Amino acid sequence: MSVRLVAATLAAGFVLMAAPELAEAQARDAKTTLKMATQAPPRSPWGKVFRTWSKAVEQKTNKGVEIDWLWNGTAGPEHAVVGKIKSGQLSGGAITAVGLSSIDKRFLALQMPGAFKNWGELDRARAKLAPDLIEAAKKDGFHIGGFGDVGVGRVFSKGFAIKVPNDLKGKRPGQITEDIIAPKIYEAIGGVSAVPSSITGFLPNLNSGRINVMNTPSLAAELLQWASRLDHVNTTATYFGIGAVVMSQKELDKLPADQREIVESTGKQAAEALTKTIRREDEKAFDRLKKKMTTHEATTAEKAEWGRVFKQACERLKGAIPGGALTKVGAC
Repeated sequence: MSVRLVAATLAAGFVLMAAPELAEAQARDAKTTLKMATQAPPRSPWGKVFRTWSKAVEQKTNKGVEIDWLWNGTAGPEHAVVGKIKSGQLSGGAITAVGLSSIDKRFLALQMPGAFKNWGELDRARAKLAPDLIEAAKKDGFHIGGFGDVGVGRVFSKGFAIKVPNDLKGKRPGQITEDIIAPKIYEAIGGVSAVPSSITGFLPNLNSGRINVMNTPSLAAELLQWASRLDHVNTTATYFGIGAVVMSQKELDKLPADQREIVESTGKQAAEALTKTIRREDEKAFDRLKKKMTTHEATTAEKAEWGRVFKQACERLKGAIPGGALTKVGAC
């Protein structure tokens, strides 16, 4: 072999060896924008945590990665957001149980009304289901960056009290269009005229009087201006609202290893901070609303009536929520 041929062969070898390192360096030098969606307003407690997370990612990656948030549901309803994450139109989003159910219906078991008495019970049930849910989501192309919460659901109404399930007969509660739980509850009660809507559609429906009941966490009711259109609240907790930060695994895998680790680790920290913040702020919002509204403290007998309806609805949902998830969390 000639000296010239040897030199050329060695040079080609060095190029091949350096190619992955060069590609990694180029990827690190390029700025990546991760587009994320949320229903939350930017000035809400959720928004503050998400903006802090974005700032941390930008600083730790030396501005190599930027998180650009689409606020106030501008990316569309949550089922559409999940579709956009899967298709690559979005890098991720912060979504509630309704959106999570588009990934895996078993998430809904964690938000079944009557399933838990407090956050501690929810935490234990979520820890039990989480490994399977995270693994299933990953196989479908989604990375669960961390779990968060929405707040404690309670029944709010306009012009009348809702003390027992039968008080909902003839009333017009709002429900998220994609929700499969609320229809089963109203079916178990009978005579309820629920109004399906997107989250952004609730306020105009409350303004027009088309909706006169909302089963919602206090913080969401306050921030989204629903509370100002309602004047009664049943103080009994109906459900514990959950959520999660979800990202496209494909989009994460495009990042250099060090940047991906930063996004994932800071995202997990943000979710943990969000859990503590939202639980605290939701309780504060509830305390504020109690002072403005007519409250009803349910009796033991009234709570039992709600419990019976929730159990009936739970049984009817076993076929729609797979894997025995409702039984695993003790809902029915």
